[in-house]
Amino acid sequence: MGIYGALSSAVTGLRAQAHALENISGNIANSQTTGYKRIETDFLDLIPDAPISRQVPGAVLAQSRGTNDVQGDIKTVSNETFIALNSNGFFVVEPKVGQSDGNAVFAGTNFYTRRGDFEIDKDGMLVNGAGYYLKGLPIDPGTGNISGSVPEVIKLSNSFLPARQTNSINYQANLPQMPKTSAYRANVPNSELLHAADYDPAATFTSANSISSAPWAAAITDLDGDSVRIDVGGTPFTYHFQDGGTIPANNAANMYIDISVAPTNTLAGLAAAIETHMQGRTGAGGSTVALDGSDHLVVTMPTGSGVSLAVSATDGGGGTALGFTTTQPVSSVPQGTPVNSITADQNVKFESNSIYGGAITVYAENGAPAAVTLRWAKVDSPQATSGGADTWHLYYMSNSNAAGAETKWTRVNETFQFAANGSLALPSTGATTLTGLNVNGVAIGDVEMRYDNGMSQFADVNGTANVSVINQNGYGAGEFVSVAINDNGRVVATYSNGERIDMAQVVTAEFNAINKLKRLDGGVFAATSESGEALLDIAGSGIIGGALEASNTDISDEFTKLIVTQQAYAAGTRIVSTADEMLQEALNMVR
Repeated sequence: MGIYGALSSAVTGLRAQAHALENISGNIANSQTTGYKRIETDFLDLIPDAPISRQVPGAVLAQSRGTNDVQGDIKTVSNETFIALNSNGFFVVEPKVGQSDGNAVFAGTNFYTRRGDFEIDKDGMLVNGAGYYLKGLPIDPGTGNISGSVPEVIKLSNSFLPARQTNSINYQANLPQMPKTSAYRANVPNSELLHAADYDPAATFTSANSISSAPWAAAITDLDGDSVRIDVGGTPFTYHFQDGGTIPANNAANMYIDISVAPTNTLAGLAAAIETHMQGRTGAGGSTVALDGSDHLVVTMPTGSGVSLAVSATDGGGGTALGFTTTQPVSSVPQGTPVNSITADQNVKFESNSIYGGAITVYAENGAPAAVTLRWAKVDSPQATSGGADTWHLYYMSNSNAAGAETKWTRVNETFQFAANGSLALPSTGATTLTGLNVNGVAIGDVEMRYDNGMSQFADVNGTANVSVINQNGYGAGEFVSVAINDNGRVVATYSNGERIDMAQVVTAEFNAINKLKRLDGGVFAATSESGEALLDIAGSGIIGGALEASNTDISDEFTKLIVTQQAYAAGTRIVSTADEMLQEALNMVR
């Protein structure tokens, strides 16, 4: 090969180092380019064919090597449509090729990029800083499922979100084994129950008695500071006893009786004073209050009154507090009989016999909202009825403006029964239909209430319903507010009604030979025969919302390579100079 071969090899070395310098220059220039992948330089030696004893190093060839599999740093940003990839995938994009009648025209060719600085353009499409439009799959707003299989340019709509009628309510709660309603009295059996007969004007009773479990008093003065509470039909009234002094003014729920003056200065006279007041109370006409032969105080409701009775006492004078036992009346309406509606007149009584069960806003077909308030009433238990079970009825307020005999609360057409272990025994379907739900004149229609395995009756010291889940699937119309891309690759639109609707699914692509992609302007790549076809992923794997991937160029590393390249190039020029001098010497031999 000789001097000319050495000269030729030196020139190829200069050419290779110049190519390396070009790559280093481009890498440094793009050190701040979003999603940029640096290019490395590989050197390939070219060995001429020769016997082993005559082999020489030969020339060199420089070629580029991609680093598409080397990820740049991911940094968070405030723009919710910026996205990054924590994987070896690429976003699928497409450039706009023109306009037709004011609409963007696309060629239908897929390109691939790591540049995720997408923003909404005037046409509602997501375009990155290099002018490439993001592609994905549309999502059915009704089901939330992906529709289609071929990626298309994502186009968002800023139109009003139509209202969606509520047709399902998810509800889960624990009901207390002993509901502590306002009518509940620990020493009055079954006072926690709603008695159907109290709400049925046609109900008839035998007489109901409440009898003191101890003699009333040794002397009337022993009652100083004591009180007796008598509940009639769930409405309480308290009689306070005071021995002289200033008697407080009475109010609608209290009466103070001076036991030091006639005719109340005897036990019988005191009972008569209570009876006189009792007979003037609603539903208590014909009631009696008297002492039996053993000085037990007996309060009795008349036969057929149709009104429940409960009596309790408080000792305020340091003596022995009286307990009362109640003889429950036998009603023509069996315990647990459904009361399908509660009138406005019965509202106070009903709320004292039930517990709050949560509230939720539902929506009609036109988006009109309606607030559904729930209350639970326990209507039977094994203690109340021989062979009975823990039984509840659920009510919703159907007319908050009801008055008089108008229906205020409507019963859900279902009976809930619980087993001894607190699990729901009936119904077993896990769902109940609220047929023709109508609240304050807003017609919602049939709504399925689903509770599945989420209903229970465990003991609760608070005696209240603990609602763990209550939600529904309807909403009113809303105005478009903003859009974001989440970590699952879903393009989510937010509306003024608070709803967040999935509009599209970002598609990513991976390649078997990721570094064999062809680089194009704007940080995009095109598939080649060497890279293989794109493997599409519609699950959004590796997508990070509100983030960008930086260039994978390391400035310090590039400067190091720059120094090495410079020195190698300088050394190559020395070879050219030396070869030139040697040729000059050879030419001088003929002089």
